[in-house]
Amino acid sequence: MNGVRQRGFSLLELLVALFVIVLVTSLATLNVGSGGQDLQLESQLKAMADINSFAADEAQMTGRDFGLLLQQLNVDGEPVYRYSWRERREEGWREPESGKDVFAERDLPASVEVELLLEGQAESEFYPGTEAALATPQVVFYASGEVTPGAVDIRRRRDSTLLWRLEWDLLGRSELLPRGEPADDVDDDA
Repeated sequence: MNGVRQRGFSLLELLVALFVIVLVTSLATLNVGSGGQDLQLESQLKAMADINSFAADEAQMTGRDFGLLLQQLNVDGEPVYRYSWRERREEGWREPESGKDVFAERDLPASVEVELLLEGQAESEFYPGTEAALATPQVVFYASGEVTPGAVDIRRRRDSTLLWRLEWDLLGRSELLPRGEPADDVDDDA
């Protein structure tokens, strides 16, 4: 034989390809006419869950902790929620050195309120935008494979209706629940 060696794809390459597919799909759903904002929010939360999974994998592969940082900003007199990821380095929590497009900060629509629920904590606080540069993330994806268990509730600002709950367990397994209930339990008439 010629001794030709074939090379497969690495896990990181597959995860990046998966993220690009999710991102392209998310952008396509943003252009849908009716219910565009609802679809945009759902797409954004699905992308957040995917990036959380990517951060958990990245933490295990690199041996460095990653974290999800949630902030509340004041934009034109209205609170807006921003989320971004951080990497623990010798000098503390900083923006990740790799995957800058994947780990870019994003804002949720101004029409929603966010509540962070972390296991073992009565109330979780958001960092104001001015303190975010060196802030400790609320949710940590440890290099050991563990994650700070918890959930994020997304509510409609005008009437506090629960729209979505993104929850994850100690192993980082995420689930996006419409109206905070498993999909099988959600009644379409509600």
